[in-house]
Formats: sequence, C-alpha cells, structure tokens
Amino acid sequence: MKTKILSIIIFFSVITFGQFVSNVSKKGTTAAPFLSISQGARATAMGSAFVGLADDPSSIYWNPSGIAKMNSAGAFFDHTDWFADIKFNFVSIAYPVPGLGSLGLSFTSSSIGEMRVTTIDEPGGTGETFNVSDVAVSLTYAINLTDNFSIGFNPKYIQQTIWKMSASAFAMDLGVQYITPFDGIVLAMSISNFGTKMKLNGNSNLVLHDLNIETTGNNGNIPAHLQTDEWALPLNYRVGLGYTKQLFDSHVLRLALDAQHPNDNYESINVGAEWTMFDMISLRGGYKSLFLQDSEESFTLGFGVQQYLMGNIAITFDYAYADFGRLSNIQKFSIGVKF
Repeated sequence: MKTKILSIIIFFSVITFGQFVSNVSKKGTTAAPFLSISQGARATAMGSAFVGLADDPSSIYWNPSGIAKMNSAGAFFDHTDWFADIKFNFVSIAYPVPGLGSLGLSFTSSSIGEMRVTTIDEPGGTGETFNVSDVAVSLTYAINLTDNFSIGFNPKYIQQTIWKMSASAFAMDLGVQYITPFDGIVLAMSISNFGTKMKLNGNSNLVLHDLNIETTGNNGNIPAHLQTDEWALPLNYRVGLGYTKQLFDSHVLRLALDAQHPNDNYESINVGAEWTMFDMISLRGGYKSLFLQDSEESFTLGFGVQQYLMGNIAITFDYAYADFGRLSNIQKFSIGVKF
C-alpha cells in the first residue's frame, strides 16, 4: 500500500512540474488573481510553505486533505489589507464526521471602494461611480484512506464583478498528504484552481457603432456587442514537505518546504518554520518565492497565540507580516475557534 501511495504522489508531481515549461513568464495572463492571495496568517508568516503541514480550517485553501487531520470542528476568519486599498476576507469551517471523513466550507471575498467613472470626454468624472468585487465559495470533502494517507477535494464557484460586467467559473482543488516512514516527515501535493475559463459579459459590452465612418449619411447608432476574450484561472501545482519534531516537554518545531509551479509565472520555492511553546505561543518566519527572478516578495514573520476556554474550546489569534519590496508590505490577521 505504501508503495502505491508513493507512486501516486510521484506521478502527480512529475505531471505537475513537467507541464507548461517555458522561458517566457505569463505573469498577469490569468483571471481571478485574488485566488492566488495567501489565506491564513499562520501559513503566510511561514513563507506560504504549508502544503505538508496543513491541519486546520485554512487547509481548504492550501491543501484540502489537511482537514482530514482535524480531531475537532473549527472555524476560521482571515482579513488582509492588500495594496491599493483592496480588502480581502476569508472564512472557513471544517467539521469531522466520524467514519465518513471531514466536511468543509469556505467563502473568499475581495473588494475595492467606490471609484469614479471617467471617460475621454470627461476625465474628471461623469458623476457615476462603480465597484469591483470578487467572490469564491467552496465545499470541501477530505478523508483518511489509511492511517498515513489522506486525500481531499474542494469544488468551488468563482465570480468577478466590475461595474456592469461580470464573469464566473467553476474550479476544483485537489490535495493529498502522506505520512512517510521517516519520523516526523509528511510528503504532500496539491493542485489549485483547475477549472473553466472566465469571460466578462454585461451591459458595458453594448456600444453604438458606425459601420463605415468614411461614408456620409451613415447610421452611427447601430447597436453592437464588444467581444471579450476568455482567460484561464491561476492554476497552481504545489509539492511540499513538512517536518514536525517534539523538543523538550512542551516545545514543538515545524519546518516546511514547498515547490510551486503556477501557470502564470516561473517556478519558485517557499520555506518556513514555526516554534510552538506550551501549545500556547508560536513564533514563525519564512521566505517566499526563492529563485524567482524580479519578485518583490521575500521574508515573512509572524506569531500566534492560543488560549483554551472551558477545557475543550480553543481561541487562536495569528498575525503575519510579509515584505513586498518596492510595494511596501502587507499585514494579515486571523482568528480561529476549535470546539
């Protein structure tokens, strides 16, 4: 059985890093870029290296098989202040069902404040305003097929809206985790956002057109429909290793390394570490996008605090800081409940 499981993971890994090999970066060529924003302050503080360590409700984003490792139900909320006043929110719930596996639900949203509508004739604004928003909703199922091997599926619905235009798509995330025979080491793989393409449609596609502007007396008010292109989702393949080591009586060290292959950029590596003391305080650090040329992402830092209430209810608070070079930095806050 162990040989078969390793063969499955290696097979997916070969496919993952053997496709779309190109010397040309495709940065900015996919739709719904908000799907690539890291969710969860814990994982973000660890340099976004979390595929092999995923074991809480944020696993729905990183590796859906991770919720199969949860022994109790949990809820999770994450907020991020991104660049250009963009606000991101991520909410997830995971619930283990004895004998059947684990179920999860997540909701992701991003929004930008109202902006003025401007035109060539009225660059100062027409008096109208518009909004931009993104939404993704997913339902997750994960199960431990053996004591050492878990698999998870995360189908999702995605929608983007800008003023009078909108686009939608369906996608699937897939993840596996395998506890290797080597003490404390987990081998994992995930595929994110494998799905349909997105195409903007709406009232803004409708225009008035003159079929021949060089002919006098022609009708310049013929209704026409502007054709928009389809764009792929930000597909991402990750292969990762997670290592957990008990140190002393009340200290735990976790190390993680993820290699990722997105369809809109070059390959890169993320590394991270977490030191947990007395199951209450955690210190974290990492480095994102190693070996990725011209990347503004680099080191990450953060911490977490966990407090038990009434014996079996735990409240967690996590904070992450990520450096983005010339783009300054981002700060992320997460709150979780285990019950």
